[in-house]
Amino acid sequence: MHTVTANGAAIPAIGFGTFRVSPADTLRMVPHALKLGFRHVDTAQIYGNEAEVGAAIAASGVPRGDIFLTTKVWVTNYPRAAFLASVDESLKKLRTDHVDLLLLHWPNAAVPLAEQIGALNEVKDAGKVRHIGVSNFTTALMGEAVKLSRAPLVTNQVELHPYIDQSKVVAAARAAGLSVTAYFIMADGKVLADPVLREIAAAHGRSVAQVVLRWVVQQPGLVALSKTVSEARAAENFAIFDFALSGQEMAAVSALARPDGRLVSPEGLAPAWD
Repeated sequence: MHTVTANGAAIPAIGFGTFRVSPADTLRMVPHALKLGFRHVDTAQIYGNEAEVGAAIAASGVPRGDIFLTTKVWVTNYPRAAFLASVDESLKKLRTDHVDLLLLHWPNAAVPLAEQIGALNEVKDAGKVRHIGVSNFTTALMGEAVKLSRAPLVTNQVELHPYIDQSKVVAAARAAGLSVTAYFIMADGKVLADPVLREIAAAHGRSVAQVVLRWVVQQPGLVALSKTVSEARAAENFAIFDFALSGQEMAAVSALARPDGRLVSPEGLAPAWD
C-alpha cells in the first residue's frame, strides 16, 4: 500500500470516501472497497453513516488494525463537553475503541479555536484518536491550529481538483509537515468531459478518473479520497499505482485551474478562502 507520511502518521495514499453515500450503499461498498485493497476509509459525524461504516468494517474480515479510519467532528459539537461526548458516540457507532485520524470538519468561529484544538488533544491523550488534523482550513487558520496544538497535526482535508488552485494551502501544509487530503477530486463530475484530461487518459489507456486521481497522488504529500457507489468504478479508482504521468502531463492538468474553480463553499461554514 502506498502511503503518505506526515508528522508521524502513515496515511494510505488513496482512501474510500463516504460523503453523500447512503447507509445502504455504505454497507455494500465499504466491504467491497476493502476487498479491492483500500485500507483507508473516511467518514464524518454529519454524513449519517458512521454506524454503517463500523458495521461494514466489522463484517469485512479485514482486521481493524489494518484499516486507517478517519472521522470528523461536526461544528455544533466543538464546545469541549459536546466534543468529548460526540467522539465517544462516534466510536460507539464505528465499533472501535479508537480512530486513526480525527478532524475538525469546518472552521467555526463561534467556539474559540484553542478550545477546539484542546479537545482534539484531549481525546488523543486518552487514546481514542491516534492522529489529529483539520478540514477546510485556510493557511492562516491552519497555522494558528498548528501553534495551538501540543500534538502534531497530520492533515488538512480540502477541496482539490484540476479546476482549483490549492498551491498556497499545499505549500503551507508541507512547510508544517502536514499532508493534504483531497476531496471532490472529480469536481462533481466536471472532469469527465474535459478534453485535456480525455487526451491524457487516451494516451495512457486509462479513464479520466484514473488520470485525475493519479495527478493527486503523484504530488508529494497528497492523499486522494475516492468516492463511488459503483463496484466497477471503485476497482478502477484503486488501480492508479501502475502508471505515472509525465511532468508535462502533470503541468497540463494543473494548468486547468481557474479563479472560479471552487465548488464547495457553504454559506455559514466557509471561511474567507486563500
